[in-house]
Order: sequence, then C-alpha cells, then structure tokens
Amino acid sequence: MPLALALSPHLDDAAFSCGGTLAQLARRGWQVEVATLFTASVPDPAGFALACQLDKGLGPEVDYMALRRAEDAAACARLGAAARHVPLREAPHRGYGSAPALFGDLAPGDNVRPALADALRALLAETRPDLVLAPQAVGGHVDHVQLVLALRALVPERPVLWWRDFPYTVRHADPKEPFRADFAGLPEAAVRLAAEDEAAKREACAAYASQLGFQFGGLAGLDSRLAVEEGRERFRMQGAMPGSLDRMPDTVSGRSLSETVSRARAAPERGRFPHREAIIRKPYER
Repeated sequence: MPLALALSPHLDDAAFSCGGTLAQLARRGWQVEVATLFTASVPDPAGFALACQLDKGLGPEVDYMALRRAEDAAACARLGAAARHVPLREAPHRGYGSAPALFGDLAPGDNVRPALADALRALLAETRPDLVLAPQAVGGHVDHVQLVLALRALVPERPVLWWRDFPYTVRHADPKEPFRADFAGLPEAAVRLAAEDEAAKREACAAYASQLGFQFGGLAGLDSRLAVEEGRERFRMQGAMPGSLDRMPDTVSGRSLSETVSRARAAPERGRFPHREAIIRKPYER
C-alpha cells in the first residue's frame, strides 16, 4: 500500500490546505499520515502565547495544545488519515510576541530549525513515504517558513506536492509568498475534488472548533472561504509523481498528476528550484 505523508506546521494546516486531496488518496487505497510539527504543550503560558488562547475563550488553566491535538486526531479520522504529533513549540512560545511578528522576518534567536530538521529526517526515515505533501508558506507565517527551509535543506528523495496555504490564499488577492520565485520553476497542478472528498474536508476543518471563530468567524465563514476554492486544491509538484496518482485529475493541464510532471521533465526549464534536478533524476522507489 503506498503511503502519503503530509507535513503540517500547525494542527489544522494540512486539513485546511489539502484535506480533500488526502481524503481522495485514502479513498483510493493509500495509507495517509498527517505529521504536525509544532504541537508541544507549554506549562504556564504567558504574554502573547497566553493571549492566543484567551482570545478564544480558553482560560490559562486549559492545556490549549492538548485540546488542539485532540481536535486534530478527530479531523484526521474524518479524512481517513492517521495523526502524528511532534512536540516542537509554536512561534508564540519561541519569542514571537505579537501577531505581526508571526508574519514578519524570522527572529535572530529562533533556533528551532535544527530540531525541526531532526524531526523531519526521523519521520521520513520511519515512514518511507511514496509521496510527501508540504506547505509553500503562502502568507509568510514563520512556522511555515521554518518548515519549508528545513525540508528543502534535507533534499528528500521523495516526490513532493507543495500545497498553497489556505486560508491565506483567499484572504488577499496577492498574499505574501516568501518562496514565490523558488516555486515558480515547478509545474502547477490543481486536484479536482469529488463531492465525497469536499464533504470529508469540510468535516475535518469543522473539527477544529477552537479555530473556527478566529479563522473564519464560524461555520458559515468556513463554508464561504471553501467555496472560493471551487472544489480544487492547488500545488507545485517536485519530482516524479508515483504512477498510482495516474487517476487523480490535474485540472490545470487536464492530465493526471504523474503525466503532468513527466511532460514538465521533457520541457525546457523556465526557472530553477533548489535541488529540483536531483530530485527529478532520482525518483524515489519504495
């Protein structure tokens, strides 16, 4: 059974951004795992970190991250996926003291990347995935940026579907994209979701009850934001897609995902993504 591993910065990012694709993979017989990297509980939160849960109606006595991990387990179950939680601290617990700071430059004292790289290396070695899914860091959240930097440095010998980070993609007409130039050299794809995949994604997103008001203003806001996506999830593709993705339609090209990448390999390069050539020339074989 082929295995897909989604690498999610936070406890909701994978479901929000590519939950329909994960549900479709599970429905087609794939084993799907969602590994969320920044999930550590922190005793006695203070300052901005505490404010992040108080503004959701959760008092200081509540283990906010434990609550979110439980939500994530329920959301992943709705997608047909297994949840994994890596105990790294979110940005508010690493010295980022305001909402603008979360979307600004990486703090000089933010030394999470070595531990993040170790965690990614261990996940890839243990699961040996046939396909990796990861964020493009659209929106510029520092945790998303750290994940992209750490994963790129590892040069994973697996094909990667880099997702566009929802809901940042629909909040602004031209969202911040720290890696826009890097990803421009990779083929685009949009996976068309079947009705059952859209329903599974909606149920998974709704399972993050602590986030709905903050992110969308409630369920109605979630539905309206999902409607903007028009039943599609968009990616950049790195490496040779597994042949078992042949039946997943790419609505950008009208071909299958694996065929889209095959044709892109034969075409002249218009841009260059770090390590792209090495990945394409060494497709991972399980």
